[in-house]
Amino acid sequence: MKSLGFIGKLMYAGPMAMFGIFHLMGANDMTGMVPDFLPAPIFFVYLTGIALILAAVAIIISKKAKLATQLLGLMLALFAVLIHLSGFLSQDPVSSSMFLKDMALAGGAWFMSAHLSD
Repeated sequence: MKSLGFIGKLMYAGPMAMFGIFHLMGANDMTGMVPDFLPAPIFFVYLTGIALILAAVAIIISKKAKLATQLLGLMLALFAVLIHLSGFLSQDPVSSSMFLKDMALAGGAWFMSAHLSD
């Protein structure tokens, strides 16, 4: 059963790392998703990319994984609310999918945090 847990960690952390890499590679294209009230959108795209990669590494190597998954869940829930909620409420299919994806991933991160130790 331990191997199944490790496979699960890889299946969760791997996409997070890839999302982070995509943020770093396509930062200019993602600045439009940063809420208008935040200054320097490119900074927040890079910060998000780095945070996603660091969370993935922490989960895989089991160092500060509990803290990483708690913060990752918070970040993903904030994305859902700040970026995708309005589209979800207006029933835009793309925003609705992104909202639900981010909420599910946030819930998964928080569930994982309850079963990890630093």
